[in-house]
Amino acid sequence: MTKQDFRIVGKSVKRADVIEKVTGEGKYTGDYHWPGLLHGKIKRSEIAHARIKHIDVSKALAYPGVKAVLTHHDVPKVLHYGSPHPRSASCTKDQYILEDKVRFWGEGVAAVAAISEEIADEALDLIEVEYEPLPGVYDVDSAQLPDAPQIHEVGPGGNLVIPPVHVERGDVDAGFAKADLILEGEFEGGRPVPTYMEPNICVADWAGSNKLTFWTSTQTSFMVRGALAEVLGLPLNKVRVLVDHMGGGFGAKQDLFQHEFLCALLAKKCRRAVKMEFTRRETFIAGRSRHPFKLKLKQGFRKDGTLVARDMQIIYESGAYGSHSPGVTTVGTFSATSLFRVENVRVNGRAVYTNTPIAGAYRGYGVVQTYFALDIQMDEAAEKLGIDPAEMRLRNAVREGDIAPSGHPIIGRGLEACISHGIKAFDWAATRDNPDRSDPLNPAIRKGWGVGCEMHGSSAYPGIKEQGNATVKMNEDGSVTLLTGAAGLGTGAHTALAQIVAEELGVTFESVSVVHGDTDVVPWDIGAFASHTTYLVGSAARIAAAKVRARVLARAAEKLQEQVEHLRMVDGIITVDGKPGQSLTVFEAMGPSRGIPAEHLIDTGSYNPTKSYSFAAHFVEVAVDTETGIIECRKVMPVHDVGRVIHPIAAQGQIEGGIQQGIGHTLTEDYIIDRSNGRSLNAGLVDYKMPLSMDMPDIQTIILEAAPDPGGPWGAKGVGEDPIIAIGPAIANAVYDAIGVRFHHYPITPEDVLNGLRRKAAEDKTC
Repeated sequence: MTKQDFRIVGKSVKRADVIEKVTGEGKYTGDYHWPGLLHGKIKRSEIAHARIKHIDVSKALAYPGVKAVLTHHDVPKVLHYGSPHPRSASCTKDQYILEDKVRFWGEGVAAVAAISEEIADEALDLIEVEYEPLPGVYDVDSAQLPDAPQIHEVGPGGNLVIPPVHVERGDVDAGFAKADLILEGEFEGGRPVPTYMEPNICVADWAGSNKLTFWTSTQTSFMVRGALAEVLGLPLNKVRVLVDHMGGGFGAKQDLFQHEFLCALLAKKCRRAVKMEFTRRETFIAGRSRHPFKLKLKQGFRKDGTLVARDMQIIYESGAYGSHSPGVTTVGTFSATSLFRVENVRVNGRAVYTNTPIAGAYRGYGVVQTYFALDIQMDEAAEKLGIDPAEMRLRNAVREGDIAPSGHPIIGRGLEACISHGIKAFDWAATRDNPDRSDPLNPAIRKGWGVGCEMHGSSAYPGIKEQGNATVKMNEDGSVTLLTGAAGLGTGAHTALAQIVAEELGVTFESVSVVHGDTDVVPWDIGAFASHTTYLVGSAARIAAAKVRARVLARAAEKLQEQVEHLRMVDGIITVDGKPGQSLTVFEAMGPSRGIPAEHLIDTGSYNPTKSYSFAAHFVEVAVDTETGIIECRKVMPVHDVGRVIHPIAAQGQIEGGIQQGIGHTLTEDYIIDRSNGRSLNAGLVDYKMPLSMDMPDIQTIILEAAPDPGGPWGAKGVGEDPIIAIGPAIANAVYDAIGVRFHHYPITPEDVLNGLRRKAAEDKTC
């Protein structure tokens, strides 16, 4: 199907949930209230590593309004993943609901249910905990020492979360022997957090039966169902999980965060519904962050810029529990074999426990860290070889037939298309050829331009064998209902799925409604992550719609006394080839036949993907104030290949949102932990600095359909995670272009800039 053949796909239709969100009628988990609802709170440790010698809850239990208190003595002792089957391929089984040991500052040690949040908070202060302090490790270097305290009894030992991941192909030593230029560098990054608008929240109710009904803000409702059932000892049909609207997740809401289990257990003990909602502070302390990392990179280049060898070692800091560290480490390590093509590559990755808050899944899953290093070193090589930075990337960009990190050949020349298009649209050569980097309004401000690249997979294959499912029902009046377990994180995913169904069926977009968010009703879904909802669930929805369409046309053919292959269905009207006067509406086709008032047509589609890759190149302009050290990102031109765009405005929104997060990660955002005791230092939005709307640059988004992938609906690929990856190195490269100081870490703070300028001045003076 060519682009001009589409009626609905590729159009920015009005989102089905827009009225609910604009009017405030849409229900988030926090909006659920009813008489008798209790409120739960968690008592958190004020020490990073210790045994609990004794815990006394008697005063809390006696406090008026308190209905229940739970400690490690009162909960099932079942070891779990935090994010359950079938996610075990990317997670670690190292968590209990509550334990007699704490491994990070702020870990939950007890829970209270009371008639109000205020009373629950007051009761927490009445719980007395006696700790036996244990020696802690607060950075990956000390955690790997031979005599380092062991944080977990499980795992391969040495505070490793999993055995090291090793990838090697070609002859790396021979590759370096052929190199005319060898570069070596060390890189590191901080601990940005997702800071989604809606905090972690859940409501549990047993409703007088032995069935748990559970409202929650999660990307993976069926995974939550699975974990609750497994840990609480329930069959799956005794756990119902409900998710309507969500206020963001960015990957982090794939996990369970301890409060889900505690909320369910408190509700069961009290025989009343219980709500537990994190404060903003708790979303930092007990939520998930990106993995801090340390990385060493060595690469060899020929004089013409050809990359001939790569050797990388990367360490991801997992924090106190494994969470998604196995998946992040594996994805990040394997991804380092690609982006810029090289035949000889050796990459070693490891994840290390420390007594710090938990790092988990976050947009750009392990790839943000490795591509930050690869792209900056590509810029360094271009300068030393006298090659334009964009041209350098173009020469080394992966292309069709190259082996992707998943082991599959890459389809199309998407990365080349993004770079080439950006060079022209940004007027790259003419812009950078200007020797005057000063701002005409302020000589202290220096301007610079940079480029960054990325590629990212749609789906988590081959690490996880995923399946997408969708059910399409044609009602007797010709309207359509799509049932999907895919979560709506606020991205417009359900709208895109409805577009796909409408396009495939041949009905109007308005005739398709979406039912989602109820594990008792909708088909099983693995969760919204890995940029795969449109790619994976969209393909399943298209399969289901095609089955229903075939059955509708069969009914129409019988009524029209025509062959099915001669019928066409467009906008709900069925016509006959070559007979313009002969037609039926879908409503008429669905009407009485053979004495049956109306046939109920319903079919399900399932889809098992392999791997698809999207590509992007980001071109940026920055302004660096050499007096204050402040970096301002002024202009971004992101060029993205998404295969086939389903909803252009939604795709553009994903790109711009990812850029905003990436700017924050690169320049201001870092959740800081005291490396002497593991204590959180800026757990809140007062001290954790995010870019706001007034900080956003001029963004000129370009969406290409350069390399459609046959695995997605009409070639569609993911776009959710891609934009956060390329923007960071693009900014870092532009800062170097502006002031001649190279930074190998994020965030790049004003202090870093001023210190770098001082070092450069001293070096220039010495020379």
